[in-house]
Amino acid sequence: MYDLIVVGAGHAGCEAAIASSKMGLKTLLITGNLNMTGSMPCNPSIGGPAKGVVVREIDALGGYMGKNADMCQIQTKMLNSSKGPAVRALRFQIDKLLYAREMLKYLKTVNNLTLMEKIVNDLIIENKTIKGIVTLDGERIESKAVVLTTGTYLASRILRGHWTSPEGPDGQQTSYGISKALRDAGFTILRLKTGTPARIKASTIDFSQTQVEMGDEKTWHYSFDKGYNSILNVKVPCYLTYTNEAIHNIIKSNLKESAMYGGVVEGVGPRYCPSIEDKVVKFSDKERHQIFYEPESLDIDQEYIQGFSTSMPVEIQDKMIRELPGLRNCEVIRYAYAIEYDAIDPLELWPSLETKVVNNLFTAGQINGTSGYEEAAGQGLIAGINASLKILGKEPLILSRDEAYIGVMIDDLVTKGTKEPYRLLTSRAEYRLLLRHDNADIRLREYGYKVGTISKEQYDRLNQKKKSIESVKEQFKSKKIHLDIINEYLNGRIEAVRESQTLENLIKRPEIDFNDIKVLLDKANTKLNIDYDDIDEILEAVEISYKYDGYIKKAKDQANKMKAYDAKQIPDDINYDDVDNIALEAREKFKKIKPKTIGQASRISGVNPADISVLVVYVEKMRREANEI
Repeated sequence: MYDLIVVGAGHAGCEAAIASSKMGLKTLLITGNLNMTGSMPCNPSIGGPAKGVVVREIDALGGYMGKNADMCQIQTKMLNSSKGPAVRALRFQIDKLLYAREMLKYLKTVNNLTLMEKIVNDLIIENKTIKGIVTLDGERIESKAVVLTTGTYLASRILRGHWTSPEGPDGQQTSYGISKALRDAGFTILRLKTGTPARIKASTIDFSQTQVEMGDEKTWHYSFDKGYNSILNVKVPCYLTYTNEAIHNIIKSNLKESAMYGGVVEGVGPRYCPSIEDKVVKFSDKERHQIFYEPESLDIDQEYIQGFSTSMPVEIQDKMIRELPGLRNCEVIRYAYAIEYDAIDPLELWPSLETKVVNNLFTAGQINGTSGYEEAAGQGLIAGINASLKILGKEPLILSRDEAYIGVMIDDLVTKGTKEPYRLLTSRAEYRLLLRHDNADIRLREYGYKVGTISKEQYDRLNQKKKSIESVKEQFKSKKIHLDIINEYLNGRIEAVRESQTLENLIKRPEIDFNDIKVLLDKANTKLNIDYDDIDEILEAVEISYKYDGYIKKAKDQANKMKAYDAKQIPDDINYDDVDNIALEAREKFKKIKPKTIGQASRISGVNPADISVLVVYVEKMRREANEI
């Protein structure tokens, strides 16, 4: 018998299994094909706006995605580097075959973790409590808890035009038994859709017709820990191009042949990652759409056509592809397809990611209605931690909206639900200035240490970083740079200064960044005393703290006001039918979602402030009556 069984070895499953194993639980990670562990069936990249911050949060909490991405990257880029820190994020091109190999290699070294290659066909549920799983060959495996991370494999089928095939990504076997078990247990099952573009033989592409897009010269890292460097040590380009009128005309003339517009698709697709035919229809005023050719691995002669996913039949796709710049005489390795799959309604989840329908059953990733590797990994990590904490008899780890993008995502899912594949965006986070990529370790690493996914050595390094930041800020107040040095170096960038300036005064200027401070210190032949191995990391933190001090304080004040609502627990035994004077929609939403706090209740779609005011009064009344008994 295992403490925890994790079903599925995608990005969510890997993180869930790693977390529980680190926390000392006997864990089984079971999947249909171990060679697909950590696979990247769609885009060969990790990160992007909001998503890149999630990868750093995963690392801060003890997950492995960031470390593996650091080792398997073939291009790194800091997005929005010219904008404020609230929207900066890393994006890596990944050698996807290396990523899968390295993830499996690491999992084989993890203590307390057993890997098994079998397909799960059923769930053992007794008295609304999960007891284990049943494999396709009939083997019963028992456990105290189960985490389902089934990705897009539940009752999945791929679609091209009016042709369909019952299979998962990359031709892998789909699973019908788990969908049936969930439906029989009382879950609401959603039907969702996503898709992937064609893969082209790279050596047959005329790249001269495209624009070369290199990454940054600097090699960035997701992990806050040292020692996870690029294995391949290369920097490869991507290639930018655009669709054109010829492609748009082919799409418009053949819309009924598309699985999406021909009535074949049942599921709801992602709004923020639409197919090319969806873009042409919904953005008919656009003369062209951006397309990237991205390398998938140094081991294969293959490019991913980013932005060109479609559910058109092969013969129509072929015509579309050959109208793209550089692809007239290309060899198509695999044509695009849409994929439909089953998911559960995330409103049937507690904030811990335990299901409300079946005790000790946790879910993470696309089964919860999300899209993206990063969203899946973040959920998997939290599900693995919380399943372990429940087995250990401890309170769950619930990250608030001002603490992590992971917290924003989970709160959105369990409070607002979703009818389409959910994608994290910076605009979803009202406190995004607090949720920066640079401070994820300061925000979250202590949580990882408390639950057991972060080591004492990692925690000590965090404390050393915090002390160094405070020490450098004190030095910034006292250290001065002579006016002659300032005026000579910054000639033309700022008005001439008339007296020597402290580093604190200099760094507050919008024209000056921490790299300028390093140059000025060197010219002044003076140094800062920094007891930390990454000076730039400390200086960047100090710069942000000074430049955005007022905005950060304002965001923290707003977050603290909301926390007062989040601290007000709603009793589990509340009967919403007894609460007078709330709107019918609010009453029904409260009964379905069962919010844990007043703060969560206030974020439910369709609930207005008047409903919350009435609920607060009623909860206080319940609490007084309970104390009087």
